[in-house]
Amino acid sequence: MRGERSDVRIYKEPDKKKHIDLLLLADEQESMIAKYLAEGTMYVLEDNGVKAECVVMDAGNRVLEVKNIAVSPEAQGKGYGKKLIEFLADRYAADFDELQAGTGDSPLTIPFYEHCGFVRYGVRKDFFLDNYDHAILEGGRQLVDMIVLRRKI
Repeated sequence: MRGERSDVRIYKEPDKKKHIDLLLLADEQESMIAKYLAEGTMYVLEDNGVKAECVVMDAGNRVLEVKNIAVSPEAQGKGYGKKLIEFLADRYAADFDELQAGTGDSPLTIPFYEHCGFVRYGVRKDFFLDNYDHAILEGGRQLVDMIVLRRKI
Protein backbone atom coordinates (compact mmCIF):
# COMPACT_ATOMS: atom_id res chain seq x y z
CA MET A 1 0.00 0.00 0.00
CA ARG A 2 2.81 2.42 0.81
CA GLY A 3 4.29 4.15 -2.22
CA GLU A 4 2.01 2.43 -4.72
CA ARG A 5 -1.38 3.10 -6.27
CA SER A 6 -4.12 1.77 -4.10
CA ASP A 7 -7.81 1.07 -4.61
CA VAL A 8 -8.64 0.58 -0.94
CA ARG A 9 -12.29 0.04 -0.13
CA ILE A 10 -13.72 -0.39 3.37
CA TYR A 11 -17.26 -1.67 3.75
CA LYS A 12 -19.64 -3.15 6.29
CA GLU A 13 -19.75 -6.93 5.86
CA PRO A 14 -23.23 -8.43 6.41
CA ASP A 15 -21.97 -12.04 6.23
CA LYS A 16 -19.84 -11.88 9.37
CA LYS A 17 -18.75 -15.53 9.20
CA LYS A 18 -17.45 -15.15 5.65
CA HIS A 19 -14.00 -14.12 6.91
CA ILE A 20 -13.67 -16.55 9.83
CA ASP A 21 -10.10 -17.48 8.81
CA LEU A 22 -9.05 -13.85 9.12
CA LEU A 23 -10.90 -13.45 12.44
CA LEU A 24 -9.04 -16.48 13.79
CA LEU A 25 -5.70 -14.73 13.23
CA ALA A 26 -6.60 -12.27 16.00
CA ASP A 27 -8.68 -14.55 18.23
CA GLU A 28 -8.04 -18.27 17.96
CA GLN A 29 -11.15 -19.49 19.78
CA GLU A 30 -14.30 -19.62 17.64
CA SER A 31 -16.64 -19.57 20.65
CA MET A 32 -15.19 -16.20 21.71
CA ILE A 33 -15.55 -14.86 18.17
CA ALA A 34 -19.19 -16.02 18.05
CA LYS A 35 -19.98 -13.96 21.18
CA TYR A 36 -19.01 -10.62 19.66
CA LEU A 37 -19.96 -11.40 16.06
CA ALA A 38 -23.60 -11.75 17.10
CA GLU A 39 -23.81 -8.13 18.28
CA GLY A 40 -20.83 -6.47 16.63
CA THR A 41 -20.41 -4.70 13.31
CA MET A 42 -17.80 -6.06 10.91
CA TYR A 43 -15.84 -4.00 8.42
CA VAL A 44 -13.64 -5.41 5.67
CA LEU A 45 -10.78 -3.63 3.92
CA GLU A 46 -10.13 -4.64 0.33
CA ASP A 47 -7.22 -3.63 -1.88
CA ASN A 48 -7.11 -6.07 -4.80
CA GLY A 49 -8.55 -8.69 -2.46
CA VAL A 50 -9.44 -8.78 1.22
CA LYS A 51 -6.51 -7.54 3.29
CA ALA A 52 -7.99 -6.85 6.73
CA GLU A 53 -11.12 -6.90 8.88
CA CYS A 54 -12.34 -5.56 12.19
CA VAL A 55 -15.33 -6.07 14.45
CA VAL A 56 -16.56 -3.28 16.74
CA MET A 57 -19.19 -2.98 19.46
CA ASP A 58 -20.65 -0.24 21.61
CA ALA A 59 -19.00 -0.64 25.03
CA GLY A 60 -21.21 2.03 26.63
CA ASN A 61 -20.30 5.50 27.91
CA ARG A 62 -19.51 6.70 24.35
CA VAL A 63 -16.73 4.10 23.97
CA LEU A 64 -16.48 1.99 20.81
CA GLU A 65 -14.60 -1.26 21.40
CA VAL A 66 -12.50 -2.96 18.74
CA LYS A 67 -13.23 -6.62 19.48
CA ASN A 68 -11.16 -8.05 16.64
CA ILE A 69 -8.79 -6.60 14.07
CA ALA A 70 -6.70 -8.74 11.75
CA VAL A 71 -4.59 -8.23 8.66
CA SER A 72 -3.80 -11.13 6.35
CA PRO A 73 -0.21 -12.32 6.88
CA GLU A 74 1.01 -11.23 3.44
CA ALA A 75 -0.42 -7.73 3.96
CA GLN A 76 0.90 -7.09 7.49
CA GLY A 77 3.15 -4.10 8.03
CA LYS A 78 1.71 -2.20 5.06
CA GLY A 79 -0.61 0.18 6.93
CA TYR A 80 -3.92 -1.65 6.47
CA GLY A 81 -4.59 -2.09 10.19
CA LYS A 82 -3.90 1.57 10.89
CA LYS A 83 -6.14 2.52 7.96
CA LEU A 84 -8.99 0.55 9.56
CA ILE A 85 -8.45 2.27 12.92
CA GLU A 86 -8.52 5.70 11.25
CA PHE A 87 -11.66 4.69 9.34
CA LEU A 88 -13.37 3.75 12.62
CA ALA A 89 -12.34 7.03 14.26
CA ASP A 90 -13.77 9.02 11.34
CA ARG A 91 -16.90 6.89 10.94
CA TYR A 92 -17.88 6.95 14.61
CA ALA A 93 -16.66 10.41 15.72
CA ALA A 94 -20.20 11.80 16.04
CA ASP A 95 -21.41 8.99 18.31
CA PHE A 96 -18.35 8.04 20.39
CA ASP A 97 -15.54 9.82 22.24
CA GLU A 98 -13.02 6.98 22.46
CA LEU A 99 -11.91 3.77 20.79
CA GLN A 100 -10.98 0.90 23.12
CA ALA A 101 -9.11 -2.31 22.42
CA GLY A 102 -8.19 -5.21 24.64
CA THR A 103 -5.22 -7.39 23.79
CA GLY A 104 -2.66 -9.67 25.33
CA ASP A 105 0.47 -8.16 26.83
CA SER A 106 2.46 -9.02 23.73
CA PRO A 107 5.21 -7.32 21.76
CA LEU A 108 3.29 -8.44 18.66
CA THR A 109 0.18 -6.33 19.37
CA ILE A 110 0.81 -3.54 21.90
CA PRO A 111 3.16 -1.58 19.56
CA PHE A 112 0.52 -1.64 16.80
CA TYR A 113 -2.08 0.00 19.04
CA GLU A 114 0.43 2.52 20.41
CA HIS A 115 1.41 3.41 16.82
CA CYS A 116 -2.30 4.10 16.19
CA GLY A 117 -2.48 6.54 19.12
CA PHE A 118 -3.78 4.23 21.86
CA VAL A 119 -2.48 4.42 25.43
CA ARG A 120 -2.76 1.88 28.22
CA TYR A 121 -5.98 2.34 30.16
CA GLY A 122 -6.33 -0.72 32.37
CA VAL A 123 -5.82 -4.43 32.91
CA ARG A 124 -8.34 -7.28 33.02
CA LYS A 125 -6.59 -9.75 35.31
CA ASP A 126 -6.55 -13.41 34.26
CA PHE A 127 -8.74 -12.70 31.21
CA PHE A 128 -7.08 -15.29 28.99
CA LEU A 129 -7.03 -17.92 31.75
CA ASP A 130 -10.70 -17.39 32.60
CA ASN A 131 -12.15 -17.06 29.08
CA TYR A 132 -10.24 -19.50 26.87
CA ASP A 133 -10.30 -23.28 26.96
CA HIS A 134 -6.58 -23.55 26.17
CA ALA A 135 -3.38 -21.60 26.71
CA ILE A 136 -2.99 -18.66 24.31
CA LEU A 137 0.63 -18.18 23.27
CA GLU A 138 2.03 -15.13 21.50
CA GLY A 139 5.67 -14.51 20.83
CA GLY A 140 6.53 -17.65 22.78
CA ARG A 141 4.81 -16.60 26.00
CA GLN A 142 1.45 -17.43 27.52
CA LEU A 143 -1.06 -14.60 27.68
CA VAL A 144 -2.68 -14.16 31.09
CA ASP A 145 -3.98 -10.61 31.52
CA MET A 146 -5.75 -8.47 28.94
CA ILE A 147 -4.28 -5.00 28.46
CA VAL A 148 -6.97 -2.42 27.73
CA LEU A 149 -5.94 0.53 25.57
CA ARG A 150 -7.87 3.64 24.56
CA ARG A 151 -7.52 6.58 22.21
CA LYS A 152 -9.59 9.67 21.66
CA ILE A 153 -11.62 9.79 18.49
